[in-house]
Amino acid sequence: MRRTVDWADGAIVIVDQVALPGEYRTLVLRTVTELVDAIQRLAVRGAPALGAAGALGVALAAYQGGDVRAEADRIAHARPTAVNLAWGVQRALAQLPHGADAVLAEARAMLDEDEQRNRTASAHAAELVLDACQRRPLRLLSHCNTGHLATVAWGTALGVVWHLHARGLVESVLVDETRPLLQGSRLTAWELEQAGVPYRVQPDGAAAAAMARGLVDCVLVGADRIAANGDVANKIGTYGLAIAAAHHGVPFVVVAPTSTVDKTIATGSDIAIEERAAAELTEFGGTQIAPDGAAAFNPAFDVTPAKLITAVVTENGVYR
Repeated sequence: MRRTVDWADGAIVIVDQVALPGEYRTLVLRTVTELVDAIQRLAVRGAPALGAAGALGVALAAYQGGDVRAEADRIAHARPTAVNLAWGVQRALAQLPHGADAVLAEARAMLDEDEQRNRTASAHAAELVLDACQRRPLRLLSHCNTGHLATVAWGTALGVVWHLHARGLVESVLVDETRPLLQGSRLTAWELEQAGVPYRVQPDGAAAAAMARGLVDCVLVGADRIAANGDVANKIGTYGLAIAAAHHGVPFVVVAPTSTVDKTIATGSDIAIEERAAAELTEFGGTQIAPDGAAAFNPAFDVTPAKLITAVVTENGVYR
């Protein structure tokens, strides 16, 4: 599988995640406007992938001239919760005084770093899971998508599955469908299918029941922003999942690169939570399913308090 985000022939190339699982295709983005649109409609998504896309967007703006800093600001604010997006933009922008080639070189370095960081973080997490869980092979639970598609390559929480599966230590993965945009049933299930890992898709609301029936040995999730105190912002539904895991004594492990840690944010209450359009809830497949004029509460993320988390794992190690 090619990189989720890459640079080729003067343009940004992304895997179009909106098209999956029906079609695997790439999009070529030649303007900042096209990139911002791809970010906002989730054609490219996942915190590490957004960081890489943001950096490449600055390179694109640098080559095209104009007000590069204004364009960089547009990219950084395309989505508010995932800190990696602004981090990637700022890291690339720091090279602007040295010219467009320097900006692109920095962005490409970030692409190369992403896979290694995620491989290392997920390897640390795999060892933690093996220490925490006595049963073999393991029954794991995944929420949202944290694999290859959410990063430049490899994955974060789903990267743990790749490590364990290679050692014959995964019985199956329960995949939360992840309403309302179904990143679990569309993307995670597709990645597991491609990798030959046994899995079952379940409604988000079935997770607590699965734990009560003893079907889950460990919960693995990613993160979009981690506060200095260890509170974690992640896909909506993660908080409830952590409460259920704590109640049932199931380890709850967060896997993310250090770029997701925002030391300027003291606690999760300071994290800006993106709210998305009501139509994501009131329509399905283009068909209206709620009454005309129905209002909606549609936060894209929630915040899980640190006290509910077994450990946050980065490429630098395990933080309990």
